[in-house]
Amino acid sequence: MLAGSTGVPMHVIVAYRGDVSGTHAPKGRRGEPVASVTTAAEGRSSDLASRQRRYLVTMGVRLACLPLAVLVDGWLRWFFIIGAVVLPYIAVVIANATRRPSAGTISPVTPPVRPQLPPASRADDRIER
Repeated sequence: MLAGSTGVPMHVIVAYRGDVSGTHAPKGRRGEPVASVTTAAEGRSSDLASRQRRYLVTMGVRLACLPLAVLVDGWLRWFFIIGAVVLPYIAVVIANATRRPSAGTISPVTPPVRPQLPPASRADDRIER
């Protein structure tokens, strides 16, 4: 005789008699609470992407300075010439300046309180054939 659609014989199905209160806290390897990762530092890929964006923006401004230095007269021409000469150096220095890893403040996570089932009476503990 099989129990429902599970395919498990009826004499194998026995009710769980352990504690299902869920009051234990999750533990790490050494027994300490599990740490939250929401306070972790940003990844290296996001730092690299932001440095690439800053470099491209700075070089885009330099690219705009080149034709403007030819088209404009007076003191503005010198401003664009200096920008076209100095901006590549500034762009490289900014692109190579990495962020220092911040000391993360990792805080333990307390699990939420889960709803509990009422305890079963002894007559309901076992499924009889």
